[in-house]
Amino acid sequence: MDPVLNDLGQPIGRPLPGWKPPEFPSPHPMEGRLCRLEPLARNHAEALHAANALDADGRMWTYLPYGPFPTLDSYRAWVDEASQRTDPSLYVLVDRSTGQAVGVGGYLRIDPRQGSIEVGHLAYSPLLQRTPMATEAMYLLMQRAFGLGYRRYEWKCDVLNEPSRVAALRLGFTFEGVFRQATVVKERNRDTAWYAITDGEWPALRAAFERWLHPENFDESGRQRMRLSELTAAALRGG
Repeated sequence: MDPVLNDLGQPIGRPLPGWKPPEFPSPHPMEGRLCRLEPLARNHAEALHAANALDADGRMWTYLPYGPFPTLDSYRAWVDEASQRTDPSLYVLVDRSTGQAVGVGGYLRIDPRQGSIEVGHLAYSPLLQRTPMATEAMYLLMQRAFGLGYRRYEWKCDVLNEPSRVAALRLGFTFEGVFRQATVVKERNRDTAWYAITDGEWPALRAAFERWLHPENFDESGRQRMRLSELTAAALRGG
């Protein structure tokens, strides 16, 4: 695409006529076929703590800035504090087949003025990890953000967190680089890997998600017929 030039002949960013900052995400629940996302609240603490306890060695907390939580009281105190914030804005992932709360995720670094929003604070219990329900939750969060008019949807993780980096690419995020010595987490250095999806990429990625999540994509044993990573990669290529 040829660059846009100003009156001085200098290349400048493409115009965005009529663009307006989107609204701040609402706390309203998001309904999917497999899961429901609802605002994190104190009444979720007991079920979430029980689900998290299935991760006996605390692996799910290694790269998060908090946890593990050895007691229900300590986890409830964290929920009480976290549920009062608007940024991050956290949701509980509820398994619709059981009604059980199985994980947490949500938005952070919400900047309507720039049309930028990040997904994170993903604390997935073993009941949620590597399930279609976990993917549907990511789809629902993306759908709300882009539906509101956000232009940029970010994913960031510790550069050493290989499962998170693989997940970002599978979900259709594009790797943008590493910020060295970006933060200190649990008295450790963290180099942060940056990924993002833009609003121009979302329509094709949305179709890829919907194709993958369709019941016909799973056989009688629940095994996927098509890989999401292949569908999102093709979507980004324009295939």
